[in-house]
Amino acid sequence: MTDTVIGIIGGSGVYAIEGLEGARWRTVETPWGAPSDQILTGVLDGVKMAFLPRHGRGHVHSPTTVPYRANIDAMKRIGVTDLVSVSACGSFREEMAPGDFVIVDQFIDRTFAREKSFFGEGLVAHVSIAQPTCGRLRAACLEAASAEGIRLHDGGTYLVMEGPQFSSLAESRMYRENWGCDVIGMTNMPEAKLAREAEICYATVAMITDYDSWHPDHGEVDISDIIKTLTGNADKARALVKRLPDLLGPDRDLCSYGCDRALEFAVLTDPARRDPEIVARLSVVAGRVL
Repeated sequence: MTDTVIGIIGGSGVYAIEGLEGARWRTVETPWGAPSDQILTGVLDGVKMAFLPRHGRGHVHSPTTVPYRANIDAMKRIGVTDLVSVSACGSFREEMAPGDFVIVDQFIDRTFAREKSFFGEGLVAHVSIAQPTCGRLRAACLEAASAEGIRLHDGGTYLVMEGPQFSSLAESRMYRENWGCDVIGMTNMPEAKLAREAEICYATVAMITDYDSWHPDHGEVDISDIIKTLTGNADKARALVKRLPDLLGPDRDLCSYGCDRALEFAVLTDPARRDPEIVARLSVVAGRVL
């Protein structure tokens, strides 16, 4: 049994978490460069918490330039066991309306300009992301959102596009009609993949801001409308987050879904052939098995 440390990565509109005891912004250095920002740490209802604004305070990182590897390494480095991504998304479903939340369970990764793994030449590993989010952590997010009276959807496929531009009408129709996606955003990949490699439980709370560009009654994405919806969503997201310590508790057993043991049989490179420089860089992310 270990201490629970809840990590929150806040997307557009969520730049801080209020109410933390002993709150302070900490600078965390990683072998992958600097994270998006300092990390706000503290205690909420007896449980340790850490908050990182994905785009940095002041929104200085685009979806492509977010330092995903540094962010996940930094969270692991300060002991995060359970990581919740709070992200603004567009919707492909009439019933998933702006202001609703979706607790995502699947992803389709269409990004192409980002480093997607901690591993590579000199140290090869393959983790499973058949179930890319943690069922236990998803259940906690569902219960927290329900308790807050948030209009909620249990499960959904999140299409992750490169951005920073929004979808064309043809793309939006394809993702909705041919691929069966439910929501679209720009940030949760490779974040979810890296969290799995770092053996951190991960869940996504998708906050719907718009209908992308497919909806005949809403037309193209309007950034002014998105910003208006973001404000209300951010308040609901903070309320959801404040319920998580009570649901997850201060003490943590092994994850019943195996997220915290994802590297158990994943590393394929013979110990004698492993690049010592890469091994050193992975001392925190994969030190348990290396």
